[in-house]
Amino acid sequence: MMSLPRVAQVLAGAPHGGAENFYVRLVQGLHDTKTIEQKAFVRNHPQRVAALRGHGLSVDGFRFGAPLHIFDRLRFVRALKTFDPDIVMTWMNRASGLTPRGSYQLVCRLGHYYNLKYYRHADYWVGISKGICDHLVRGGMSAKRVVHIPNFADETPVCALPRDSFNTPMDRPLLLAAGRLHINKGFDTLLQALVTVPDAILWLAGAGPEEQALKTLCRELGLDERVRFLGWRNDVTALMHTADLFVCPSRHEGLGSIVMESWAHQCPIVATNSQGPGEVIEDGVTGLVVPVDEPQSLATAINGLLLDPTARQCLADQAAQHYQRHYSQRVIVDHYNRFYCSLM
Repeated sequence: MMSLPRVAQVLAGAPHGGAENFYVRLVQGLHDTKTIEQKAFVRNHPQRVAALRGHGLSVDGFRFGAPLHIFDRLRFVRALKTFDPDIVMTWMNRASGLTPRGSYQLVCRLGHYYNLKYYRHADYWVGISKGICDHLVRGGMSAKRVVHIPNFADETPVCALPRDSFNTPMDRPLLLAAGRLHINKGFDTLLQALVTVPDAILWLAGAGPEEQALKTLCRELGLDERVRFLGWRNDVTALMHTADLFVCPSRHEGLGSIVMESWAHQCPIVATNSQGPGEVIEDGVTGLVVPVDEPQSLATAINGLLLDPTARQCLADQAAQHYQRHYSQRVIVDHYNRFYCSLM
């Protein structure tokens, strides 16, 4: 009997993050197909390790320190050789830079427009958007070895939170935004737009280096009564079932997996024309797309949808159908399985 492909999934990620969450979803989804044998090589973040092991996966935890941490790197490389994989897929800069070439096929997965110096030694590259694939080819990678496979959303059924959660008035329009509080995410643009979106309450879910600056801007704009900083949340899909509208105001976004989350959970979306959302959203069909860094354009789009429940529902329905055809877990896991099999 032919043995199953052995795949090492290597992530040296942070405790929280969109890529880290998708890593868990994909590894679990692939495990459920029983078409490959996997081992997870991750940093020792207890919640992630527990989630993977609880799903029946074999997990090795590492420090994944800087290149100068020689013993730490040797321990990782030794464990990788012991597993004897056919394929190693690395996620983001740290894992890709620390994983050497070997007897396996080395696949680097890129979720953003990263510096390609961490990835040149790979055999194949997966870009989660067409733009990232173009970035790889322009950077010198062989187009024949660059593969486009997007992300899928967390499809776990959820219930909406009570509308009055976080001291939110029941009778006010409710907006949701989520992500790392980083300048690339453009949440300052959203706050500026909110000034001219009368009465709307914003739930902003996330944590990151811009948190204090955003809270200061919120005060300066007189929005303290209308903005709820929720911190990092693991229930964003439940928040989507509660809100009237999801807003993605990013300046730079590799794919914007949060777009797929909004589609899967039927929360109509307004997004800026940053790299990923601008590529995948068909304006007026699966969401609304506005220019980057233009608060008034963003406010106009938000106001228009808040005043038109029929248009919101139409966008949500069309986006959900598009998601099921092109981005669902079933579709994306099948893409990865077929890609892995092609390397054997």
